[in-house]
This record gives sequence, C-alpha cells and structure tokens, in this order.
Amino acid sequence: MMQSKTLILAIFALIIGFAGGFVLRPLIMPSGMAIAGNAASVIASPPAAPRGTQYFAANLDEARQIVAGCQSGSVRGDECANAEEAILAAEGRDRFKRFMGKRP
Repeated sequence: MMQSKTLILAIFALIIGFAGGFVLRPLIMPSGMAIAGNAASVIASPPAAPRGTQYFAANLDEARQIVAGCQSGSVRGDECANAEEAILAAEGRDRFKRFMGKRP
C-alpha cells in the first residue's frame, strides 16, 4: 500500500514538473532569443577544410609559401603536410624526367 502511494506521488510530481516546464518555457527563454541562438550557431561555422594535395600540385608557388610558413611556425595543420607532399611529388617527377633524358 505504501509503495503504491509513493509511486503515484512520484508520477504526479513528474507530471506537474513537465507541465510547469512547458508552461514556463516562454517566460524562461522567449522565442526571439531561441531564434537568435540558432542564428549565432549558423554564423559561427567551423573553419574551412584544409586544401588538398591536388590543389597544391596545381599551385606549386602557393605550396612553397605554405611550407615556408610552416617552417617559420606561422602556418599549422594539415595544409603543411599536403603542401609538402605536393612539392615532393613535383620535384620527384622533375628528377625522373631529367633522369630519363627529358627536359622539364
């Protein structure tokens, strides 16, 4: 008997709490603030993805600038590795062409 009263009281308290939350929600956070909060999350988008090896293979001068920035510490992240990989691949192709007797 005591357990059933406790269970009924707990369910009743939960119902009152949820109903109170739904009723008081507009007072706690007005709808204008909810919209502004969503707009702020759209504005604060994550940073752009690093440029890939293919981009730097097509733009070797920019890749060399990125690698220089990486060595000085002004540039960090995946772009350093991608730019360096593109430069190494281009230099390797040039060396291979010279080895085979073809001029670049």
